[in-house]
Amino acid sequence: MIGYLRGKILDAGPDSLLLDVGGVGYQLAIPLSTYSELDRSDRAESVGLFVHTHVRADAIELFGFWTARERSLFALLIGVSGIGPRLARVVLSGMAAEELVRAIASENAVQLATIPGIGKKTAQRMVIELKDKVLDLGIDLAGSVAFSPDDDLLAALVNLGYRSGDAEKALAKARRETPDADPEDLLRASLNFLSRV
Repeated sequence: MIGYLRGKILDAGPDSLLLDVGGVGYQLAIPLSTYSELDRSDRAESVGLFVHTHVRADAIELFGFWTARERSLFALLIGVSGIGPRLARVVLSGMAAEELVRAIASENAVQLATIPGIGKKTAQRMVIELKDKVLDLGIDLAGSVAFSPDDDLLAALVNLGYRSGDAEKALAKARRETPDADPEDLLRASLNFLSRV
């Protein structure tokens, strides 16, 4: 099983890269966070990536990560029912590792449901299955806030059947246009914006 590779980047995009290791090219799927780090690095120099090897009956896939912590978080995510390696990569692309751990640890399923591909039920499963496990990753949770004032409003909109992304945009627009409104007025304004979508 491959756990780490060091080599020169032959080609890289936001979701994958080709790494030359001693004349052998390894294709790795990567999250956006890793791509951002690679983009800041000197491409002429060799780079090292932590690797998760995913073996299926019909294929072997390699997933590359800038840090060992990200790889550990990826391994936890694919252990959640309904989250495969491709969706786990999307999750790590949609939210920084520290922010993701804080959202899980504070049971903020509303925030998790804003990640593309993660619905309300999957977000709740992530919280239930990973809440205690993410604490072992050594991420400082001191900056964690259990819920922002808008989380209850977002939850209400999602419970009414709106997609979390749409609900978040509508609430942000309502907050901008009526910054001093109370929660009930914000909910009403958000519903008004959503009815026009």
